[in-house]
Parts: sequence; C-alpha cells; structure tokens
Amino acid sequence: MSRYDSNPFDQEEVEVNPFADGTAKGKGSGQSSYGGGAFYTTNPGSVPSATSRLSPLPPEPYDRGATIDVPLDSSKDIKAKERELQAREAELKRREQELKRREDAISRAGIVIEEKNWPPFFPIIHNNIAKEIPIHLQSIQYVAFTTWLGLVLCLLWNIVAVTTAWIKGEGPTIWFLAIIYFISGAPGSYVLWYRPLYRAMRSDSALKFSWFFLSYMLHIAFCIFAAVAPPIIFKGKSLTGILAAIDVLGDNGLVGIFYFIGFAFFCLESLLSIWVFQQVFMYFRGSGKAAEVKREAARGTMMAAL
Repeated sequence: MSRYDSNPFDQEEVEVNPFADGTAKGKGSGQSSYGGGAFYTTNPGSVPSATSRLSPLPPEPYDRGATIDVPLDSSKDIKAKERELQAREAELKRREQELKRREDAISRAGIVIEEKNWPPFFPIIHNNIAKEIPIHLQSIQYVAFTTWLGLVLCLLWNIVAVTTAWIKGEGPTIWFLAIIYFISGAPGSYVLWYRPLYRAMRSDSALKFSWFFLSYMLHIAFCIFAAVAPPIIFKGKSLTGILAAIDVLGDNGLVGIFYFIGFAFFCLESLLSIWVFQQVFMYFRGSGKAAEVKREAARGTMMAAL
C-alpha cells in the first residue's frame, strides 16, 4: 500500500485515564515522569507523535483560609467625605431655617423688603404696582408714576433747551442751574412724594398720606412756577417757561421753539399732578383717613400737654 493511503487526520482514539499513575503513563507514551504535560520533554529534539494527546494541566491548589488584603484608606476617605457632606447639608438647613425665621419676623412686624426692580435693564428703584398696590388704587398709582417720569422728562428737556440758549450766547450760569434742577429734582421727587405715596397706597397709612400731600403740593407749585418762568433768577431763562420762551424767541427762533416745547411739558405735568392730588385726596377723605389723622393729632397734642 502506498504511503499516501493513510488518512493523516484519522487519529486513533486513545483513552486516557486521568487517575492513572503518571509513571506508567509516562513510560507508555515515552514522556518523562514530570507532570508538566506533553510540552515538557527531557530531550529537546524529540517531537511528540501525531497520535499523542496533550495531558491536562494540573489544578492549582485552593486554600479556603486565604485572605485578600483590601486597602482600608479608600474606605476611610469615603466615610470622611460622607461626614463632610452631611455637615454641609446640616449647615445649609440651619441657615435656611434662620433666614425663614427672620423673614417671618419681618413680615409679622409689617416691614416690607423693597428689592430694586425698575427699570429692568438697570434697577435703581422699587416699583411693583401690579402686585403690591390694591386693584382699586392701581390706576391712580400708575398716573402718579407717570407724573414722576414726566417731571424727569421735563427737567431733562430743560437741560437741552438751556444748553441751546447757552450756545447762542446766554451764558453758562443758566446751564449750571438747569443741571442743579435735574440732579436735585429727579431723585428728590422720588424720595419726597412718590415713594411715600407708594407706601401709603400699599399699607394704607394715614401718616404717609399726610407726608405725600405736603410734598406733592410743593411739586405742583414748582411745576407751575417752571411753566411760567418769571424773570426772578437770571431773567427766568434757567427754566423753559412761557415768559422765558417769549424773551428768547426774539433773539433766536430755534431757542424759542425749544423753550415753548418745555413750556408745554411743564403745563401737562402740572395738570396731571393736580388730577393725581385730587384723586388721592378724595380717597383719603372717603376712607376715613382724615378723621384718623385728626384723632392722632389730638392725641399727640394731649400727650405733649401732659
């Protein structure tokens, strides 16, 4: 038979007993008695036959009593971080409770924290009519706020007109007076009469209403004085009133037109201010605040006499 007749892939099944003696199995297979398997041979040049099978690797010894060393530093760090987070959480809760307690105490005392919210792009004052003023008083408060903005506009236009007159040769003194009117009038009107009216409407305080009436009468008197602009201080040209407008119109037509526009602004401001004063005074008398003010005044007089 030719040497190509045998099938090289046909291997003889050889039963291997894993429990047999390694010495006998080594003698039969031509391998040494070393238990390292078929890959270990005493003779490096010898090659295992095609019919030999690889012996399984010996199992690794298992010790049930063996322990695994786990580093305890990481667990200690985690516990320390947990305690730190719990301490911070407790501190935040304590501060929150303290803040809530202060807010409750302030609200019980009738103190309102006024946060600046107007104008929205650069808050400088507190003004929230829709949420803090009663509905039946909101229309009056809105018109009063309009009169405050109108006064700021009148004083600003007054600076423009007086600056034009200064350029045309009227002198710098009237310009400095116009600047003083604006610097003192814009914030002064807010502090003296608009904020007292806002707080009076919000808290329904008779004392604040009384302060508003006093300050607002001065405001109306100034608006009427500015609309007329009598020639008392530097011929009245520091204010854009009717008399100053007639005076400068003969010298320069453009300056005269600017002064007449300012005169119209002051007239409109005066009319709106008179309407606001009338409406607030009607509410003041109708709500019984006038009688309350009289009683408080009488009580104060009696206490002073005693």
